[in-house]
Amino acid sequence: MAKQNYDETGNMVAYFVFTFLSVFLVPYTLASFSTSKPPSLSGCECQHCIAQRDRIHKREKGSLLSPKLRRRTFVILVGWSIMAFFAYKIWTTENIAKVYNPFEILDISTSATTKDIKSHYKKLSRKFHPDKVKLAVNETMDMVEAKFVEITKAYKSLTDETIRENWEKYGHPDGRQEVTTGLALPPWVANNIWVLAVYGVIFGGALPAIVGRWWFGNREKTKDGVHARSAATFFKTLSEESSMDDVTASLGKAFENEIAKAGKAESELDKLESQIQERLAAKWEELVRLAEFVPGEHDTRRRAFILLYAHFLRVPLQSAALQKEQTALLLQTPALLNSMLNITMSRNWLLPTIAAMRLHAYLTQALLPSKVDLRAAQLPGIQQSDAASLCKSESGDFSDAVSSLSDSSELGNAQKALERLGQTEIVDASFKVIGERFVTPSSFVHLLVKLRVVPLKKDGKAAAVSKESKGAEKRDHEFLLSKKEMEDLPTGEYSSQYAHAPYWPANRKPSWWIVLADVKSNKVVVPPLKISDVPIARGNDYRSYKIQFQAPQNVGLFTWKVVVVSDTFVGDEDSRDVVLKIDDPAVLDAEDANDDDISDPEEDSLAGQMALMRGGSVKKRPDEAEEEEDDESSTDDDEEEKEDDSSSDSDSD
Repeated sequence: MAKQNYDETGNMVAYFVFTFLSVFLVPYTLASFSTSKPPSLSGCECQHCIAQRDRIHKREKGSLLSPKLRRRTFVILVGWSIMAFFAYKIWTTENIAKVYNPFEILDISTSATTKDIKSHYKKLSRKFHPDKVKLAVNETMDMVEAKFVEITKAYKSLTDETIRENWEKYGHPDGRQEVTTGLALPPWVANNIWVLAVYGVIFGGALPAIVGRWWFGNREKTKDGVHARSAATFFKTLSEESSMDDVTASLGKAFENEIAKAGKAESELDKLESQIQERLAAKWEELVRLAEFVPGEHDTRRRAFILLYAHFLRVPLQSAALQKEQTALLLQTPALLNSMLNITMSRNWLLPTIAAMRLHAYLTQALLPSKVDLRAAQLPGIQQSDAASLCKSESGDFSDAVSSLSDSSELGNAQKALERLGQTEIVDASFKVIGERFVTPSSFVHLLVKLRVVPLKKDGKAAAVSKESKGAEKRDHEFLLSKKEMEDLPTGEYSSQYAHAPYWPANRKPSWWIVLADVKSNKVVVPPLKISDVPIARGNDYRSYKIQFQAPQNVGLFTWKVVVVSDTFVGDEDSRDVVLKIDDPAVLDAEDANDDDISDPEEDSLAGQMALMRGGSVKKRPDEAEEEEDDESSTDDDEEEKEDDSSSDSDSD
């Protein structure tokens, strides 16, 4: 067995580290560049939205003087720096672990004959013999002698049988050699007990601790990405009759589990609460009671609740720390509300489900959740206190709000915001069963909903759009046969855009929910469908969506309602009553049989004569039908008499 020595120079560590880092860094870097980024969409052109997008860009990207480095970026920069260092070390380090090759030393071809080798060796001897070489600059006699010994040893490796055998067997003319193993560590490190102790701590303690923390940390999160205690809060605090205030209070309680620790700026927080209390009066006391936070006991919950309602009331924050905390809080609300929706929908509760959906829009537009219609406050220049008198609930437009801004400098911004607003309209909603005219119990039914957004004109009124639809049946049939929940959009006819959301701390793309509700029983019939990219109506444009579910097992009429709720714009909703009729299969079969009888023509009619000529079936005339019945009955009587006679004869015998 060959001897093994430590590589005192540690050359092998460079190869090891470079290889290890390349295996990790190359795919990690490519993944960072190929990460699907949100598309660069056009947004609202009002000055408020433009300023908000600039703030979002600065927060996410940082500035030139203070760039924002994420953990992934930091890891990539440090990793490639280390790789560059070891690549330079590999490039500049001489490789001493070479395979012994006498042909290379003699600078002769491997196909040379023994005669050629001897001749070439004589030439090299005359050239490199120590007695004949004149020392050059920076050259010593030891170097010359070592060169001549190397040439002589290579010559003997090719001509002497014993030495050649050693070279072929052990790879060296001197026979078995010591093997230098590059452990990449000097002996004082490798043979030190403290180094082994460090290895033990890392692989026996630190690594299991990191893996355990990751494992149990993931178990604390639900599939929605929220803390398990937050989901438990929703489960315990919400009920079938929960209102918007109950949903908002439950959301405020959940932040206690999501925020690691309470921040500072207590004095400004107290002032902020005073402003909220002054504007809400007794309503704030009711909300505090619902949120169940006690000063000194639920500080984190109190902070979150105050910052949440400061956003609803559009109260400006002076402290940069509170602004940052409020931004982080708002960006966490979509995940919390989605978790809340999953819980309410699992119980088929209608009221809290609709309330949680509407709360998305109130948060986006920074409007106080209220029974009062505040849609007009979504336009720049309209305050929440004035919005209630500027919106006609029966028409759903913004004409009064735009008229109130006729002398305001915000009129132009309001008109630009109207380009991103609209009225979501249900063009049609119906139940379909593929290949069937009727719906039977437990059959698979598709709820087919056709939607579009009616644009608003500069005066705030809805634009006139056509309601006619050509080729709808063929289009519906093709869509029902497909496996997609949303109909494909025509290429180039619709482009996604960011919504008008000047108070939301992120770029917002509008989405909607389609809910099939049983209003009488306050239940959600099937899980709602989350959709996006509803086209703006140009003529009779619309987009179809479908929800598949199993029909009820009972026969009868089911009166339900289709509700479409926006997650971005307050009040952007539409609903339509739909009726699902479940027919009895036995009755349908009987009706089909009767229809077949009615379809046969009578014998004495012209259609009947033509049918007889073609060999078809016809109806007999009533008198002929009676005669046939009499004949059949008389025949039956004769048969019975014959049977009686035969039986009497057998008895007499």
